[in-house]
Amino acid sequence: MQYTNQVSFMVTGTYALFSDPVMRVGGEKCTYQIPTYEAIKGILSSVYWKPTLVWYVDRVRVMNQIQTEVKGIRPIHYQDAKNDLSFYTYLKQCRYQVQAHFEWNENRPELAGDRNEHKHFQIAQRMIGLGGRRDIFLGTRDCQGYVEPCVFGEGAGAYDDVPELSFGMMYHGITYADEAYSDETKGKMTVRFWYPTMKNGVITYPKPEACPLQKPLRETSVKPFGEVYNNFTGLKEFGEVD
Repeated sequence: MQYTNQVSFMVTGTYALFSDPVMRVGGEKCTYQIPTYEAIKGILSSVYWKPTLVWYVDRVRVMNQIQTEVKGIRPIHYQDAKNDLSFYTYLKQCRYQVQAHFEWNENRPELAGDRNEHKHFQIAQRMIGLGGRRDIFLGTRDCQGYVEPCVFGEGAGAYDDVPELSFGMMYHGITYADEAYSDETKGKMTVRFWYPTMKNGVITYPKPEACPLQKPLRETSVKPFGEVYNNFTGLKEFGEVD
């Protein structure tokens, strides 16, 4: 589906480690074969983020062949200064075309005055051209990534001639109270899972509310924004109110 505020960009990196939160706690880590929705959304947030809007990942095109590399890592213990030898499995030589769009965050009515689609779209486009506002990471901080503009679908991809490739059940992301989309997700942290299929190199991601498996984890609350809380609103900062 095409959206008027849809953006496209290429993200590249020598290594990537896409996993679910359980795999990030400690010990040995193993990447998924394709990017998680949450990891791509994190890249979009590093490019341009405002509490006024929510980024939705539409499609990802896998440009390079899926390859993995195992590395011996000596992570520091959480409980003391010692470390162990662990083996991390990374994706290597990653290159993806991404297509995404944003929608207004209905959980933040206090920021309704900042809902200027043209403004946010133009800023997002500029930030893509500049490589993002913050550092780009592919799944984890030790996997540096880079963003640049592209036209989604241009160029040859490694899986253009592969009709279909399934990856089984996979972590999709976490819904926080700030982006709740139903009565069941309001005031809660909810984890989501789905069953991705790549068709001719393109993975089409469902919206969070369309994920087939969802499980509430714990109760949480929405962080408020506005002058009364003395934090960033996005209104006066851009000269839109007196």
